[in-house]
Amino acid sequence: MRFAPTTEQLEFAEAVSGLLADTCTPAAVRESWGGEVGGHTGHGSGDGRNRAAWDALTEMGVLGLMVPEEADGLGLTDDDLVGIAIECGYAGLPDPLTSTAGVAASVLGDPTVSGSPVASEWLSRIASGATVLVGFGAEPTVASASSADAFLLFDHDPLVGGPSDPSVRLVEAGGVYLHPMESVDGSRALARVCPEPSTGTVLAEGDGASSVTATAFDRAATLDAAVLIGLARRMLDITVEYAAERRQFGVPIGSFQAVKHHLANAGLGVEFAEPLVRNAAHFLALGSAQAERSVAVSMAKQRASLAAVVASEISLQCHGAIGYTVEADLHLFMKRAWALAHSSGDADWHRRRVRSHLLGG
Repeated sequence: MRFAPTTEQLEFAEAVSGLLADTCTPAAVRESWGGEVGGHTGHGSGDGRNRAAWDALTEMGVLGLMVPEEADGLGLTDDDLVGIAIECGYAGLPDPLTSTAGVAASVLGDPTVSGSPVASEWLSRIASGATVLVGFGAEPTVASASSADAFLLFDHDPLVGGPSDPSVRLVEAGGVYLHPMESVDGSRALARVCPEPSTGTVLAEGDGASSVTATAFDRAATLDAAVLIGLARRMLDITVEYAAERRQFGVPIGSFQAVKHHLANAGLGVEFAEPLVRNAAHFLALGSAQAERSVAVSMAKQRASLAAVVASEISLQCHGAIGYTVEADLHLFMKRAWALAHSSGDADWHRRRVRSHLLGG
């Protein structure tokens, strides 16, 4: 089985990287902090969005990457999106691209729900730049919720369970109440989403909803893992640059063997995690059976979470206390990594899921 990226996929990701280098600088990420959530940081008055980057990604076709061609999208797969998600992590993009262009677009295009006129309408709207956020559970916690155009809500949460007869529904922003919540990463602009009773359009119920929910959760976990790979790489690049400039005893601290070994070990963890993430994306792209797909996804999320956490710990250690301050760029990526390491299941949860599959429950 081949899941290495193609030349076209690498070129697409490289183009996105260049676009984000211009539109999603650390200064732009700082501006996304603030508002009701994260206001204590003193960063701007943002809502977890970078409109300039979002509009540029829409113009490039990234928002419609997994939207079918008949709905004005590119009709591509997870294999194409995963490299772009890594670049979004590297840039620290605060916007919910993976939720909208990845999870929501694939669910609305799923054969189980794609016959709905509402699904077709929102697929076209996603391709044109609309924001559709995904939440699992009765009252999910969702990033960038205040700027959403609609929510795709799954009343069953694979992490904690839910009703025996699950459903999936699409609710426009006017049909929910939002309760802001604080996050270690102020750019996430978290809110608890409470839908009004009997609002929205039911897209799937029963067994169909169970299947769609399981696939959507695995896709969310895989894309979170991809973003974590990008975040880990950015933290290590920032730290290597710092270690080359910071001097102790008359020499750069990067010349010390202990610093070299720590950074090399962190880099090795990232390099081992990325193939697992691309493998999980490939299983999703192929539409593989749920059991083997879930094992691949959990292996990827567990390793990516661990790699990003280790990279953040070593980067902070090499920087000293200055790395945690709001003036340092490092904290923007480090705090995002801490948040995403627990999103869509933390390393322990995914390790237990792999064990359950391998040992038959």
